Amino acid sequence: MDFPQIQIRTTDAKLGLNIEDAKQIIRQPKATQHIEQPAAIIDIETKQGFMRIDSSQARRDVGMIGPLESSAKYAQAGRQKVMEGIARRASEGNQMMDIAHNKNAIPAIAKKNSFPVPAKLGIDFIPSVDSVKLDYTPAKLDINVQTQKAKISAQVNKPIHVYTPGIVSGYMLQNPSIEIDVIV
Repeated sequence: MDFPQIQIRTTDAKLGLNIEDAKQIIRQPKATQHIEQPAAIIDIETKQGFMRIDSSQARRDVGMIGPLESSAKYAQAGRQKVMEGIARRASEGNQMMDIAHNKNAIPAIAKKNSFPVPAKLGIDFIPSVDSVKLDYTPAKLDINVQTQKAKISAQVNKPIHVYTPGIVSGYMLQNPSIEIDVIV
């Protein structure tokens, strides 16, 4: 016995899609800022340095002295020379009084007064070591700085966001179908 057979044929459905992409625009405006930096306050105080140089001993060593000291020195030297002159004249007077016993007294006095003692040559006016005295008080410097904080004001701007959604639409490219045949 032959049984009838069923033959089924199907055709799949095919869909087509129209797709329009979504569009998105995002912009971030820069923040609005205002920055101000006040200047620092600086206070500077100085105390002058002081140097004292005492060269009076060096000046004395080379013969440079003040008028009061100079007049006292020359007065003392004058007194000394006067005393030496008096002593010389007294000595010469004694020699002249004794001329009867010493016949060569006048030539000896003349010879002694005619040829003075030669002066020494050389440099005698170099100041002595440590004759210049230095006294130094250093300067003082006080610096006070007061910094000022920066003044910053910032305003954040919201982003600009534009969004257009995409569109998807479908259509049938091929309709589905079923065919059934019975074969005997």
